[in-house]
Order: sequence, then C-alpha cells, then structure tokens
Amino acid sequence: MKKKRILPTNIKLVIFDLDGTLVDAFRAIADSVNYMLSKLGKRPVSLRKVTRSVGWGVSTLVGEFVEKEQEAEALRIFREHHDVRLRRNLRILPGARPLLKFLKERGVRMAIASNRPSRFCRLILKTLRIEQYFDFVICGDAVRRAKPWPDMVKAILKKAKVRPSEAIYVGDMSVDVICARRARVFSIAVPTGSCTLSEIRAAKPDVFLKILIEVKKLFED
Repeated sequence: MKKKRILPTNIKLVIFDLDGTLVDAFRAIADSVNYMLSKLGKRPVSLRKVTRSVGWGVSTLVGEFVEKEQEAEALRIFREHHDVRLRRNLRILPGARPLLKFLKERGVRMAIASNRPSRFCRLILKTLRIEQYFDFVICGDAVRRAKPWPDMVKAILKKAKVRPSEAIYVGDMSVDVICARRARVFSIAVPTGSCTLSEIRAAKPDVFLKILIEVKKLFED
C-alpha cells in the first residue's frame, strides 16, 4: 500500500506542469499536427485525438500519427509550423493568473516542469505574459529523461535549494503524479488536461482538486 504523503507545512516552492494545467494550447497543437499530416499526404485527425496524445513530449506526440521512417521529417514540419502557430489559439486556463499572482504576493517561488521543448515553453509564457512569475523553467529537452522520470523536478529542487518536503507539484496528468512521487514531492492533480478522471485517480495523487484556484486553500491560515 502506498504511504500517504503529508502536505508540507511550509511550502517554499510550487512546481507546475504547463499544458492542461496552466494553459490550453491544444487547438494550436492540433493545428500543427494536422498541418504536418497534410504535408505528408495523410488525413487530418480530431482535436480530441490530439489532446489525448499530448503530455509525453513532442517526439512521442508526432510518433502517434506517422510511421517510424517519417518521424524525423514529421518532427521538422511540426516544429516549424508550431513556432508560428503557437502564438494563436493559446489561452491561460481559468484561475491560473490569479493563483500565480496570489503565490507571488506571498513570496512563494514557482517553477515550470514540462515535457515540451524549452523554446516552446518560453514562447507560451511570454505570449501569455506570465513569464515573470517563474523563477525556474526546466523542460524535457533540458534533462536526460523527461516525465514520468523525476529528472526535471529534481533539477528544479537543486536549483532552488529546496527539499522535496518543502515543495508541491501541480499537474493534470498521471505522468505528473508519477513524476512527483518519484521525486518524493507532494502531488496535486487537476482534471483540466488530456487525462480522464479515472486515469488521474488511478495514479493516486496526494490531493485531487476540481479546479486550479483551489490550490490557494493550501496556503490559507
């Protein structure tokens, strides 16, 4: 039986996943996937199918829709299109901006741990004008192993000089929960991304919240 982790009493660092947790870029991703498929002479796929494939890194995403021998070319096409397309059809999720502002005002440091490539993470944060909230941004291409491995979270903890017991990780997927557990960090899951409720609950996060803004309650006296 998994031992229940206790919520830190002195949270010094909040680590967030990006897609599906703080931002909705699923339409932009789907646009780039379908552009890639059209260039390769393939039929388009639905927004839901793309959404369900997000979260495991861009190489894995592209590999869901093309043959192995096409992956390198497909990845090149996707990245070139996405670099431009990501600036549109991008929105911050409800509650994210007020939560970030609340945490900043309380002096809590914040970080991003995303399987996205670094340049796309930075582009999203800049486009939505929320980059100033984050002290650390470590993405899938900056570590040896992406999520569900704990490399990103461990790297953030090391940079922040914070113990695992002083941090929490907020994400929308089972991959985030597993990553947090492997890093010995308290995990919080929200149902706003590509995972189903049953998938998130099966991963057994330390806390399940219906909406992101409820994270504020963890800091209220």
